[in-house]
Amino acid sequence: MSNPALAEAKPKAQPAIPNPMLIIAGIILITFTMRSPITSVGPLVGSIRTDLGLSNGMSGMLTTVPLLAFALLSPLAPSIGHRLGTERTLLAGLLTVLLGIILRSSGFIFTLFVGTAFIGAGIAICNVLLPGLVKQRFPQKAGLLTSVYTTTMSMCAAIASGVSIPLEKGANLGWQGSLAFWAIVVVIAISVWLPQLRSTGKSIASATQKSTPKKGLWRSALAWQVTLFMGLQSFLFYCTIAWLPAILQQHGISQTNSGWLLSLVQAISLPASFLAPVLASRFRDQRLMTVVIGLFSLLGCAGLLVDGNMFLLIICLVLLGLAQGASISLALTFIVIRTENVREAAELSGMSQSVGYLLAAFGPIFIGFVFDLTHSWSVPLVSLIIVSLLLIFAGLGAGRNQTV
Repeated sequence: MSNPALAEAKPKAQPAIPNPMLIIAGIILITFTMRSPITSVGPLVGSIRTDLGLSNGMSGMLTTVPLLAFALLSPLAPSIGHRLGTERTLLAGLLTVLLGIILRSSGFIFTLFVGTAFIGAGIAICNVLLPGLVKQRFPQKAGLLTSVYTTTMSMCAAIASGVSIPLEKGANLGWQGSLAFWAIVVVIAISVWLPQLRSTGKSIASATQKSTPKKGLWRSALAWQVTLFMGLQSFLFYCTIAWLPAILQQHGISQTNSGWLLSLVQAISLPASFLAPVLASRFRDQRLMTVVIGLFSLLGCAGLLVDGNMFLLIICLVLLGLAQGASISLALTFIVIRTENVREAAELSGMSQSVGYLLAAFGPIFIGFVFDLTHSWSVPLVSLIIVSLLLIFAGLGAGRNQTV
């Protein structure tokens, strides 16, 4: 007969923690789903508008709705992650994105916008919680992994924009099938992420229970500087995505070539997006980096005011691409290195991305409004120059070697 005391002394079996490479694969696949469902819409807007009889204003909301969802849900994501565990919450985010893609592709106006809102909600959760996950799982390699996932995110955004029309026309899927295609990517991401639900011991949930965030994060000057850096770079990025082709057309560039030049900006952003977090992790502070990034953005916008010089125009686009690629990845890196624990990283991520995407949603509307008032791109470009200056000032605060 077995001894009850000995039986009680036996340690309970614990589920194995998934292999780190599987975690990295899961993170990278999640980043595949964080931009492609949004950037795949732009090239298809004309077909969607014609098929469903949408106005230009309603068509524009297809881009604005996800950004508003980001702004509204980002502050809530850390609390949800703390209660359910980050791994489960990220899975819930992926399932929400999948549901949104299915609804959006069903071919009705109501489901088009409801599905778009669901996609925004799911991506908001992933946006906020990934920096904390990286900080917990790979504290010594946070800069490198941030480089990998931000670069992957930017690359997938560019690919999704490029293949939307070939999927619609070349593969005869129509706009509905082209949008639904990205559900395949989400299903793959879910499949790879499922093993994370069995992880214990070093899970984010257990870590956040042991670490309480400092009270008054919204009253922290450093937290606001990180938040403003995130918001101002988002403002500049989405204004560029929305209006750069129209600005280039004012310089006499064709509609087709202006689209290719926008792709050039996105392509140039990729190496900058990868290198910025790696460099940031090697410096005591990142103030010099933020000054260089802000100056690149300022000079890029200022150069667009000059007409008739194609060489100068290309230089300006290169500067804009470098600034935008480096700024988004550095903003996400700040969330990791300006906090002391995983819970704080999630809270700062929610705060910075809430304000950031609210500014991003407001930016293209503001620039369009100013253009309608002035009938010229000069004042809108001056506005972007001013925002680039503000980015430098926010970066000088966010780049200090301190924690919130």
